[in-house]
Amino acid sequence: MPVSKETLIAAVTKASGDGRLTCEKAHALGRELDVPLKEIGAVCNELNIRIKDCQLGCF
Repeated sequence: MPVSKETLIAAVTKASGDGRLTCEKAHALGRELDVPLKEIGAVCNELNIRIKDCQLGCF
């Protein structure tokens, strides 16, 4: 069953804490909630949460 947008927003908000989310945590959330990383990224953009410590060195 797909995760609701509200659940996804709550999970990302909780994981980010200071308005920043590590790349590692974003990947973990995606696996835990069975949500594509693209959706995690979209929610981060919507909430103005920045990605830090990117595993590819992009951010």
